[in-house]
Amino acid sequence: MYQLNDLLHLMARLRDPQHGCPWDLQQDYASIVPHTLEEAYEVADAIETGDFEHLPGELGDLLFQVVYYSQLGQEEGRFDFATVVDAITRKLVRRHPHVFPDGDLYGSFDLPRLDEAAIKQRWEEIKAEERAEKSSAPEQLSLLDDVPGALPALSRAAKLQKRTAQVGFDWPDALPVVDKVREELDEVLVAMSENDPEAMAEEIGDLLFVTVNLARHLKVDPENALRGANGKFERRFRFIEQALRERGRPIEACDLAELDALWDEAKKAEQPLSCG
Repeated sequence: MYQLNDLLHLMARLRDPQHGCPWDLQQDYASIVPHTLEEAYEVADAIETGDFEHLPGELGDLLFQVVYYSQLGQEEGRFDFATVVDAITRKLVRRHPHVFPDGDLYGSFDLPRLDEAAIKQRWEEIKAEERAEKSSAPEQLSLLDDVPGALPALSRAAKLQKRTAQVGFDWPDALPVVDKVREELDEVLVAMSENDPEAMAEEIGDLLFVTVNLARHLKVDPENALRGANGKFERRFRFIEQALRERGRPIEACDLAELDALWDEAKKAEQPLSCG
């Protein structure tokens, strides 16, 4: 079987100035980013659908993205793959003092057990220390400095809220958040009544943001929840399309009442059979 060094060699061949692949030679950091995001979502999709037969291939595609960036970095004299491996290993050793108390990757396993709360608190403390080390102006350091701007909006909203909750900027439980959801929905209705496009967009944003907060309080990952809802919608709509194909009716010829009736059939088809 091929090994990691073979993949690194392959990448170097693809980027060879004289004999490499013309497409690969045209790429840079920015042009690769969309492919990286796509490969990450394909890994997530394989896991969600239980497609473990193809998961190794999807993970390989994602690994290749890291190899690609590393090759670009090596060509520019910035870093190489070994630098990437060293950086993540050092970071994880540093962030797990309950496993590596002396900072030795191969140190003793005979350690006292810590409770999850203490581990989480120390993890956040170490991350705060790392943010301070990276900052050029520590006096202006923010809790939100390392929340990536490129995250999907739902995931970023949850991360922003989680980060500020660490210093007590949070509702005590889910019920006040429900009240806030209702308040934001009322504000959407006001914007609708005034037919103000900018206000409607802003209020919808506020409604989505507080809905993410409700999900967080209920320990529901909003990104995964919406992906699940997307999948459910897709299954049911495909059911409608298939039902209409079997009846020989084009979907464009159906009114909303007929489509709604088929939607209800799709919902019933997904319900488990009763044992009674």
